[in-house]
Amino acid sequence: MKKLFKLAASEIQPIATGLGSCIASDHITVKGKKVGYMYRDFPDNETDSGWRFMSGKESQKYMDDPSNLEIYDVNTIANYDPEIIPLLAVPCGSAFERDSETGSFVEVSE
Repeated sequence: MKKLFKLAASEIQPIATGLGSCIASDHITVKGKKVGYMYRDFPDNETDSGWRFMSGKESQKYMDDPSNLEIYDVNTIANYDPEIIPLLAVPCGSAFERDSETGSFVEVSE
């Protein structure tokens, strides 16, 4: 089944380029939700940034279904939620969630 993305390819601007690929859930790219939880794992290959992005509202069952996740350029996810950009240079092993009261990202233990 073809996914209907919230942003058209023509809407993606170069705002966080050269960072490699990442994995993001359809909650962000299809449903248009903001990133609510993000963590940086050690990269799987030379193009992987290690970044993983979720809304934070995904169930375990949802996450266990690989059709709900895709590989994207980090720049693409930054276009969906530019508030992630200041955190993209943090080291592997870092994790952040969006504070429900302030809307800002706070560092958390993975």
